[in-house]
Amino acid sequence: RKICEKDGLYFITFTCYNWLPLFDIINGYDLVYKQIDYLKSCGHYITGYVIMPNHIHALVAFKNAGKSVNSIVGNIKRFMAHDIVERLEQEGIKEILKSLADGVSAADKKKGQLHQVFEPSFDCKRCYSDKLTNQKLDYMHGNPCRGKWQLCINPAEYSHSSARFYITGE
Repeated sequence: RKICEKDGLYFITFTCYNWLPLFDIINGYDLVYKQIDYLKSCGHYITGYVIMPNHIHALVAFKNAGKSVNSIVGNIKRFMAHDIVERLEQEGIKEILKSLADGVSAADKKKGQLHQVFEPSFDCKRCYSDKLTNQKLDYMHGNPCRGKWQLCINPAEYSHSSARFYITGE
């Protein structure tokens, strides 16, 4: 589904290819923060985020974007993918690079794509109400504590999340 709007508050999720924990493998959380800083420099507001080992949730208020949400998120994924591949190469993690190369479709190979770092699509939901916004914040901030992850007991303990700010004000 193409999101053509250029402004508004959106809950966005995108995932590493085959759910590989790429951010953890290369300790690439800084690459996500680099993109968050870029969004802020463009006048957008990050309402909340969580960076999991293999996916990202973010609540972003796009302001006077000039480009569609699809275009902005696509560019972020593209630049981040480049940085992830570069780091995998620097660290000599050949088996992951091969897996990412094997994941490129024939059509994308013809366009010159060498690695499939993220799943091709992403989830994007416009948040029209405070109730939905708070629901999405609670969901993303609770993510590190749930399911197979169990990365922390309290959401404020997880360092790659805006939860601490919402819970403690820090």
